[in-house]
Amino acid sequence: MSAADPVKVMKQEVGKAAAALVKSGTIVGLGTGSTTAYAIEYIGERLKSGEIKDIVGVPTSFQAEVLAKQYGIPLTTLDAIDHIDIAIDGADEVDPQKNLIKGGGAAHTREKVVDYLANQFVVVVDAGKMVDKLGSTFAVPVEVIPMAITPVMNAIAKMGGKAELRMGIRKAGPVITDQGNMVVDVRFDDIPDPVNLEKTLNNIPGVLENGIFVNCADIVLIGEVIDGQPSVRQI
Repeated sequence: MSAADPVKVMKQEVGKAAAALVKSGTIVGLGTGSTTAYAIEYIGERLKSGEIKDIVGVPTSFQAEVLAKQYGIPLTTLDAIDHIDIAIDGADEVDPQKNLIKGGGAAHTREKVVDYLANQFVVVVDAGKMVDKLGSTFAVPVEVIPMAITPVMNAIAKMGGKAELRMGIRKAGPVITDQGNMVVDVRFDDIPDPVNLEKTLNNIPGVLENGIFVNCADIVLIGEVIDGQPSVRQI
């Protein structure tokens, strides 16, 4: 990949735009994914240069924790704080109402806890993640405790969902989350009511959390490559 790769530069620009929203003295939710990784890097750079100070981060995954340590961002836990000022996180799909599907990295349970707690939730995506309707391109990830996999998949089938256990890549067996659970990816022919589907899935016994995020995103920063040039727009 060349240094001038427009997609990489675009992701960096979106990450920079998100990092620029972080102010001194704040608690920052640190999300997961390739674009968010750039935001974490640039928050670290702003700290190192003295442009901002007294930042603490709350990581949503092992990946975010490792990156934060790498870039010198002090970390805290939800036990030690009573609020989060801003959370920055990616998404796999974003609809016109700013509802999201997340969980491509199997971190959606921790992400949901942190992102919903934040006073301001900033989503960083590339234009390819924008959809007219949730479920258009991406399955809904559902985190399930291992003993309940079969009954949960049966319950989802009765709802009209096509559930598939997520398997590891270059690893024998299923993907295991940071909580020690499994992930079922569910495709629906149509998701007319994301708010209701999110609740219904979470009410299935054995489901820990699902990847539909509704009524929580405040700002969506969208990276695009137009005529070979990266740009960032906001909704």
